[in-house]
Amino acid sequence: MGIHILTADIVVPLNAARDVLTDAGVAIDGDTIIAVGAAAELRTRYPDAPHRHLPERVLMPGLINAHHHSGLLRGTAEHLPVWEWLRLHIDPMHRVLQPEDAEAAAWLCYAEGLLSGTTTVVDMWRFMDGAARAADALGNRVVTVNYVGEHPDYDYFDTLDDNERMLTEWAGHDRVMPWVGLEHPFYADAAGQRRAIALAQQYDTGLYTHCSESELDVELFAAHTGARPMVALDRLGFFDTPRTMIAHAVWLDADEIALMAARGVSVSHNPVSNMKLASGFAPVAELLEAGIAVGLGTDGEKENNNLDMFEEMKVASLMGKIRKMDAAAMDSWQVLQMATIGGARAIGQQDRLGSLEVGKQADLVAVRTDTPRMTPLLPSGAYANIHHNLVHAVRGSDVDLTMVAGRVIVDGGELVSADLGEIIDRARARVPDLFARRSAYLESVAEPEGLMH
Repeated sequence: MGIHILTADIVVPLNAARDVLTDAGVAIDGDTIIAVGAAAELRTRYPDAPHRHLPERVLMPGLINAHHHSGLLRGTAEHLPVWEWLRLHIDPMHRVLQPEDAEAAAWLCYAEGLLSGTTTVVDMWRFMDGAARAADALGNRVVTVNYVGEHPDYDYFDTLDDNERMLTEWAGHDRVMPWVGLEHPFYADAAGQRRAIALAQQYDTGLYTHCSESELDVELFAAHTGARPMVALDRLGFFDTPRTMIAHAVWLDADEIALMAARGVSVSHNPVSNMKLASGFAPVAELLEAGIAVGLGTDGEKENNNLDMFEEMKVASLMGKIRKMDAAAMDSWQVLQMATIGGARAIGQQDRLGSLEVGKQADLVAVRTDTPRMTPLLPSGAYANIHHNLVHAVRGSDVDLTMVAGRVIVDGGELVSADLGEIIDRARARVPDLFARRSAYLESVAEPEGLMH
């Protein structure tokens, strides 16, 4: 591919200095950023490099969706608290899910993410070979997290054998990064918990699980272990892995936050999902103050009901303000960082992803500024508002270009790495039979079984 230059009216690199550059851009060699700076300087330094200018655009790092489930249930699992929602909708779906359903869902959801500026997604899903194939073809990055149930009561989920196969077969792929997953710590018996920890240690990778999403988690951990969730997980060895990441982490006390900070545990904050399922308000300000790496996630298509990380940023800011009853809480720079470099830190990829800096991967997006939502646009001065507009005004549909590893995946707002119509048709074709199988299962039982947690 060689060296090429991409410039725009404004560049927001999300570096430590929180720079906002005008008439600037990046020079890219293959998949790597080799320079960031003024457009004129880049053209002088690389006079023979192809140059593309994007007028009325802002360049920024690609967004990192730190918690996501692919799926095909959008708009069909509504108005229930989290555990009833799992029991009546989600668990029965997993009992009848087929690999072809799972792969079609991954293609659909990754395409939706790319179109709205997400370049990396942490996807806890089933039959992850299909998800990896989807990411490999579409061009996004994915942290694959198998939706594992290693317990006799959950033998219809993925197993740790499935998870280990991902760790071996996809090892070394630049954009597919397999982790170890447990849907919830209680979805594994003691032997399963020990093996999950051992796999993360053996393969030098992360361990990912839901925990403290609902207040019921606190009660169940007290009943099963006599301790608060994070204390219990530490005692079980969950924090002895190269990296442990907790999805949601809503119901934490101060001692748990201090423990997580000391043990290097990271968190995915999912404000839209937490509100929709009435789970609660995560203590994000306290997590950040403690130095914990916090990424931002949409959760799945069924609990959000879209995968727009720009919307997630706005909601994260608003939730943080109302939780603290402080209009200055969760400022726009903090939220932008959670969606980019914070997410990169949370998955241990801060040296490669999350900001536009020399030596990092060329994962970036261009957002349109020729819209009412971006007007007025003031990149500098007392009323500088580019960061506020990106968090509170922009929508995912304003993304004009998405690049991953130096490859353009979305251009002119159109997916160019695959046929979007075919992806949608494939997903729609899977839905009737999936719902029929789930209905047949529900009719075969007097009442869906309760979940352990």
